[in-house]
Amino acid sequence: MNIIDHPKHGSIIYHPSILPLHRGASAINWTLIQGDRKAGFTVFWADDGLDTGPILLQRECAVEPNDTVDTLYNRFLFPEGIKAMVESVQLIADGKAPKVPQTEEGASYEGIQKKSNAKVNLSQPAEAIHNWIRGHDKVPGAWTLINGLPVTLYGSSMLGGSAPAGQALEIEGAPQPALVTKSGLVLYGSDGKALVVKNLQFDDGKMIPASKYFSSGDTSSVELTDEEKKMAEEIRNIWMGILSNVPAVEDTTDFFKCGAASMDVVRLVEEVKQKCAGVQLQNEDVYMATTFQDFIQMFVRKLRGEDQEEELVVDYATKEVNSMTLKMPHQCFINGKFEDAENGKSYNTINPTDGSVICKVSYASVGDVDRAVAAAKEAFDNGPWGRMNPRDRGSLLYKLADLMEEHQEELATIESIDSGAVYTLALKTHVGMSIQTFRYFAGWCDKIQGKTIPINQARPNRNLTFTKREPLGVCAIVIPWNYPLMMLAWKSAACLAAGNTLVLKPAQVTPLTALKFAEISVKAGIPKGVINILPGSGGMVGQRLSDHPDIRKLGFTGSTPIGKQIMKSCALSNLKKVSLELGGKSPLIIFSDCDMDKAVRMGMSSVFFNKGENCIAAGRLFVEESIHDEYINRVVEEIKKMKIGDPLDRSTDHGPQNHKAHLDKLLEYCEVGLKEGATLVYGGRQVDRPGFFMEPTVFTNVEDHMFIAKEESFGPVMVVSKFPDGDVDGVLRRANDTEYGLASGVFTRDINKAMHVSERLEAGTVFINTYNKTDVASPFGGFKQSGFGKDLGEHEHIETQGGLFGSSDPLLYDLCLISVVRCWGRSLCELTSICSGLVPN
Repeated sequence: MNIIDHPKHGSIIYHPSILPLHRGASAINWTLIQGDRKAGFTVFWADDGLDTGPILLQRECAVEPNDTVDTLYNRFLFPEGIKAMVESVQLIADGKAPKVPQTEEGASYEGIQKKSNAKVNLSQPAEAIHNWIRGHDKVPGAWTLINGLPVTLYGSSMLGGSAPAGQALEIEGAPQPALVTKSGLVLYGSDGKALVVKNLQFDDGKMIPASKYFSSGDTSSVELTDEEKKMAEEIRNIWMGILSNVPAVEDTTDFFKCGAASMDVVRLVEEVKQKCAGVQLQNEDVYMATTFQDFIQMFVRKLRGEDQEEELVVDYATKEVNSMTLKMPHQCFINGKFEDAENGKSYNTINPTDGSVICKVSYASVGDVDRAVAAAKEAFDNGPWGRMNPRDRGSLLYKLADLMEEHQEELATIESIDSGAVYTLALKTHVGMSIQTFRYFAGWCDKIQGKTIPINQARPNRNLTFTKREPLGVCAIVIPWNYPLMMLAWKSAACLAAGNTLVLKPAQVTPLTALKFAEISVKAGIPKGVINILPGSGGMVGQRLSDHPDIRKLGFTGSTPIGKQIMKSCALSNLKKVSLELGGKSPLIIFSDCDMDKAVRMGMSSVFFNKGENCIAAGRLFVEESIHDEYINRVVEEIKKMKIGDPLDRSTDHGPQNHKAHLDKLLEYCEVGLKEGATLVYGGRQVDRPGFFMEPTVFTNVEDHMFIAKEESFGPVMVVSKFPDGDVDGVLRRANDTEYGLASGVFTRDINKAMHVSERLEAGTVFINTYNKTDVASPFGGFKQSGFGKDLGEHEHIETQGGLFGSSDPLLYDLCLISVVRCWGRSLCELTSICSGLVPN
């Protein structure tokens, strides 16, 4: 009490329960176990009972039917709890904090359950069973006996409607047999209602999707009919004929451990198909079922048609636009199926051209994230993707690229209406480069190699070590809204080529091309669970991906503050690898000896490309004083020629900003620039028409200390500063005076000056006499607070901040069009020798 009473105003405590009900460390668990309709938290004054002090304030929320401890914390208890603690402190400071005595009536002090006490009573109503399972989810885990063995149940939800078809499973104490279905394990309560359990964990710690119970090695197998037993004996004879070195083929005989090779696989498949006409058996099936018993189980399921992939069912949102009927998936894509979010929530995605609603999109929950990660893990650990020959994996990615090309007009149209991208740009860049990216990485699949290394310490034995590159496992990808499909391709193509599986969260405001991509991936034959797409909020879905212990790497493109939070969460959760492409304030230096026509054209492109919603956009132009006024006049003349309008109109140059909140932010950005004293030469206003259109904008006389000189607009705002003639070192200092280092550029006819400046600019990419020239073969990434890690290019890149730059052939040049990518490799003198002679100097 001395400690509690020591602060001048006393001490307060946050508690995840509406006190006095459910006190103690597991209060929120008991809220679910007891089936309470309301949850919440209490802030109270500490006393010697800790949980019994007078109440300062309480907040409550409704408990949704399928809420878990995680969803309640993420949706309400954590974010609202922080706000309430701030409010509480303010009330205390203002002398207005109440002290409402707690009542002891109805107070309970249940502790955290022991595993031995967490067994499910199945002879009660379904809702009570569901509450017990979700209240014990994660720790300690509710369990029951199946075939005499304890099995822990995770991921419960109430079943709406009739149960899908499945295989009966007797469970001790249940009023009727459970069903193993494609949706999970269906359990029936004493009231005849049902619930679905998603995952099962066995005593040895192995967890499987409940739908895989009968196909896991830990459980019972399919019982064969007399006819199937005869077929099994015929297949045993085929095995005997191939494995002539073994005295007998037992159930546990392993095909490959007995010496079988790839040619024997072909023989086995063809002999079985010849004996049993109509069975669709593939070579890959043998690798998936290597023992005789497993092979027979697999064969019988194929014979019965039980393993046939369910036809993809898509509840399309349709729209007549751009002379075509758009068919757009709008649900979460998990484990090869489109389905509503677990909590049934959805939101509107908006067309920025006119502010109209395109369709409703599922709003994924934390539970959806967990199911998607479990599906991706299962696909990696036990599915065909993880065992597939890399060349076969490459063939599927080539097919995926081909199908994307077949649907390119549809994808570009969806991109235009969902993100505001000009259709012609969407066709060429948003979609076109996405297709190129998948084709490029499809070619890498069978070329990922390790090294052989001599070991000095091994003398005189002359031993060698060899390294092997292996996929990480489940990867999470969080992409931005400016290039929805292209960023998906940049991140996921390399991930898939290496053999990983993925869970991807598109930006909340631009989910539609990612969901269309999911549909196309099924048509390409990508196995279920390999690709999972979850539309929804970054605060919920993105945070859970960062925290999830089964994810091994997270790739993120977005703002620097969010990148820092993601990096922190990834470190605290399981030290997962992180790749970050973050904010930029890319400098573009234009010298007086430039090609003026090219500098004007490319300078405008560096700012206004894709409406300025471009991560490498030139955030600040430095123009040499002697050409400054001419340069600005010519830029303004060209802006006046630009057509602003419907992005589906082929003659449009400039479409709408991505969403209203971003447009509002840009207008505020311009207001700040004016207040600070910058000169607004052109634009700075919203276009007077429906939708989220902004005029291309030009600011001059921008001083280094100004907000618009330091912060990224991420919009069509050209920020121009002049520098004295000949002051190369001075302009370099100003250009590098930023915490960002994603891209940069220089325009000059002097190759020596170009090489000197490009060496000194602190950025991941330096464009020389060009801009926005990215290519799938050239690595892309930033320095400093623009992030780390590379997209595109060969799989291994070592970043340096010094003067060395290059990699395996890093220069894309056409006369003096050069893009220098800072990685590793050739020295400056080598690059100079390559470039010498391109221009006379």
